[in-house]
Parts: sequence; C-alpha cells; structure tokens
Amino acid sequence: MSRKLMLVLATAAALAACKQESAAPAPEAATPPAAAHTFTADITEGDFADMVNTLASDEFEGRAPGSVGEEKTANYLEAQMKRIGLQPGNNGSYFQDVPMVETTADEAATTLSLTTSTGKRDLKFGTDYVIGTRTGQTDVKLDASDLIFVGYGVDAPEQQWNDYAGQDWTGKTVVMFVNDPGFHSKDETLFGGNRMTYYGRWTYKFEEAARKGAAAALIVHDTDGASYGWDVVKNSWAGPQYDLPAKDDPEKRIPLQGWLSAEAAKQLFADAGLDLEAAYANAGKRGFKPVPLKAKASVALKSSITEKTSRNVIGVLPGTSKPDEAVLYMAHWDHLGKHEGEEGDNIYNGAVDNATGVAGILEIAEAFAHQDPKPARSVVFVAVTLEESGLLGSKYYVAHPTFPLNKIAGVINLDAMSVGGKSRDFVVTGKGNSELEDMLKVYADQQGRVLAEEGNPAGGYYFRSDHFNFAKAGVPALYAKGGNDLLDGGVEAGKAASEEYAKRYHQASDEVHDGWKLDGVVQDLQALYGVGKDLAVEDTWPNWYEGNPFKAARDTMMKAEPAKK
Repeated sequence: MSRKLMLVLATAAALAACKQESAAPAPEAATPPAAAHTFTADITEGDFADMVNTLASDEFEGRAPGSVGEEKTANYLEAQMKRIGLQPGNNGSYFQDVPMVETTADEAATTLSLTTSTGKRDLKFGTDYVIGTRTGQTDVKLDASDLIFVGYGVDAPEQQWNDYAGQDWTGKTVVMFVNDPGFHSKDETLFGGNRMTYYGRWTYKFEEAARKGAAAALIVHDTDGASYGWDVVKNSWAGPQYDLPAKDDPEKRIPLQGWLSAEAAKQLFADAGLDLEAAYANAGKRGFKPVPLKAKASVALKSSITEKTSRNVIGVLPGTSKPDEAVLYMAHWDHLGKHEGEEGDNIYNGAVDNATGVAGILEIAEAFAHQDPKPARSVVFVAVTLEESGLLGSKYYVAHPTFPLNKIAGVINLDAMSVGGKSRDFVVTGKGNSELEDMLKVYADQQGRVLAEEGNPAGGYYFRSDHFNFAKAGVPALYAKGGNDLLDGGVEAGKAASEEYAKRYHQASDEVHDGWKLDGVVQDLQALYGVGKDLAVEDTWPNWYEGNPFKAARDTMMKAEPAKK
C-alpha cells in the first residue's frame, strides 16, 4: 500500500561507476499462459484467487521493478488484458516506459558518525540509521555538518507554523519528528490533530528540507507516529532504491536523507543535554524555535547508480459515445523483490500488498468487458510500477497521462484489499474528500453497509498510495476497501485481522494464507465496479467537497481546454 512506505528491494553489491541498463525481457522470464485458469464474466472468489496466487507466487520473485520478476508480471498482465478484451492503452502498446534511477548504497562502505561533547560515535547502518541519496551521485560526503532540531520540519503558512523560521540552512543537517505537531501533543486544534496531514508524511519533510537548502535531513522514528516499526524502515531502505531521473522530476532534492532509530535519537539528544520526550512536548507547541543539538554529523555514502526502465501496464475499454472521456482504475503491481543473501525465506511476495489490488482491477475489467450496454466513457485500467519507491509510476503517469486529466471523471484505487471476510462497514481512506464517496454510498447502502473512516487516521494512508498523485493534480480519487466490523466476529475479529496483517506488512510473510476469506473482497469489488459503472454512463463530473485543498486545482483544470492525448 502505500510506500505505504518507502523505497525497496534486495541487497546487492555496490558498483563504483554509473552505467546504463534497460529492463529487457530475458528468456528466463517466461510467464504461465493467462488462460491456464478458466475465468468467468462475473467477479468471483475463484478468478480473484487464481490471479493473486500467480502474482504472489515465488516464481514472480516479489515483483521487483527492473527484475526478472517485473518481466513475468508485465507479461502476465498484458496477457490478462488481452484475454479480457482490453485494448492497448498507450499509443498501441500495453506498456508505458517509466525511466528510473536505481541507487544501491554500499552499506559496508557507508558511514555516519556523530561528534558531540562526549566524543565521536559511529552509528550502524540498519540498526541505528538508514540513509540514501536522490542525486544520482556515486559518492556523497558530509563533513562536520551542524545538527539542528527543527521539530516536525513543517512550513505551513496557512497554519501560521514555520519550524524553519529565521535561519540559513545551507550546510546544516536537520533532525525532525515524523507526523504532525498535533499528533504527539494530542492537540486537536493543531493541523489535523490525530489525523495526519500531508505535512506529517516523511516524503513532505524531505521535500521541505530540500527547499530550505539543508545538506541532509534525518527523521526520528517512532512506531506510533510513523504507524510502522523500525523493521519496516530498515527493510524498505535496504538494497536498491528507485527514483525518477531529475529531468523528469522538477522538485528540488536534498543530497542526503534518512532516518534515525528511536534509540539512536535518544542518545543524540542526551549527548546534547536534552531530553527526547521533552523535545516532543516542545515541538508540538505553537512558537517552537529550532534547537542546535551541539553535534556535528559526518557522512560518507557510497552507492552504485544504474539507469533502468520500468513499466506501467495500461489497458483500455473504449467508450461507445464518449471515448475521449475516461474513468480510471488503478493498482500498483510492484513489491519488494528478492533479498539476496538474506537467510530463510527471502522472497517478499506482496500477496496482500498488492497482488490483491491488481487482481481486483482485472476482475472489474472483466465485468466491464461483459456488461451490456457497453460504457459510454472509456474505462482505463492502469497497473503502475514503483509505488513502493515513492509512488513513482503513478507520478510519471500523471505527468504523461494517456487521457488529459480534465477528461478523467474520477480515479478509483485498489491497494491491499481486505481478506478478512464480509464487513458491516466500508472503509474510505481519507473520508470526507470528494463526491465519489456519495456514489460509493449508494452501493454500500444496497449491501447494508456504512461508510467509515480508516481505523488509524494518524497513519496518513490517503497520502501513501498512488491515487494521491492524481489528487494533488486535482482529479477526484477514491481509495476504499473492506471494513473493520466483520460479519464473522465483529470489531474484535477485524482488529485481530488488522494486527495479524501488520506483522506481515513489508515482510517475506506477506503470502497467500489458507485463512483468507474472499467473500468480502467480492463484495468490495462489486461496489467499486458500481461506482465506475455509474461514472462511465452518466454525464457527471464529481468534484472535491468544499474546503478540500485539491478542489481549486480541479476547478481550474475544468475551465481549461484539454491537452491533446
């Protein structure tokens, strides 16, 4: 779900120089034929399970971008789209090339040391910290950079909040907390209170530090604030990390970015004569000022840099009377790959995250292909790459859309479907955003369900999956899935299922399990298909609710003439 968290994949030996590669098909990337299972026209547990079993099999090696696993995945998705009857969605091709830069830190050769009044302390990669670069450089060094604590690293004029005010940040290393000022202080009047805003996302914090001109940025990890443990951070930053080339991404980039473990941060603050818990309290108060940590950081980061190409896979069912307008379904196909050298099971299969979402959009595509009458608007199905690396595949698609954004009526994202069974509720992540929710409510009502917000709004899940790139551009986007109040066992069973999956999230154990109950997935897919069906036949243009920060962009784009495809 969402990089849901961050970057990815398998550990590999670092190379000294930059080289050019392409993810060209290899003979060993042969894929099982799409027709090995007999599919039906309806949305069924059997069809869904067959696709998930294939995509999450060891044969697909965790679906890492740029790997043999990608080739098998792309070939399989193309075959499925052809079988269903979808047309190539990108100028006669099912594929949209997404340029990517693969950066792999040499953990053995990378060092981070902190010098305080107590002396010099060398931190251990993966245990005390993780760090990387988006510069595309093989060697990045930082020499005796002053560490400054900047609270939550937020500059939000509309909130009258600026943690960076009054200083020149050139050459400095900024240290900050994850989440928003209102989260740890439990102050509902600050930002979103317990509900994470985009200012709370770690991606925003690195972006803002880059805009301020800092030399490096380190986020202090805490499980509650991040909504995941340190193992998730460590696994996600191990091995190759992917990014778009700088030329395809105009955002400014910071030379070094990473995380400190809670234990390493506690020691750093103590060496500076500060208490970490007191720092949390102070950072959540209006008027916070940056605090020098009386420490200097030195970093020597060595990485191999390889330019590669990954692919979005796109199929389209052309509309009958309004083929230039579109409804878009999406899911990310990528996961964390195979961690070479890791003992035991080293294939990160990504069954829930996100073989379920990909199987889901294909099942919905099947329903559209067999419906009568055919949809008036085109229906586009996009399986994007590099979600686990920062929503990069969808970011590239939004910059290079196959339909103009002001011709897309709405986006429906499927990411990490719920496999605990039927529920009395239907969770809308980021509930209260757009009129797409009103359309979903019609089908929830028919199923005897109620729309509910996510159980952990502090996690900021609306900002952690691919629909968010469309949202930022102004296109109304819905991210919804099965609820927490299960018909079999109620809220307690839903909580237990969530806690069980949390143990598997971004772990090798995210595999298909016998205990899955797929009747709830079928119910969810039928409702999400219904929303798209209504969008595809009606002359309707849902918008964001009043007060939503993305509404202005939508209003502006709808006044403009559409760009040519």
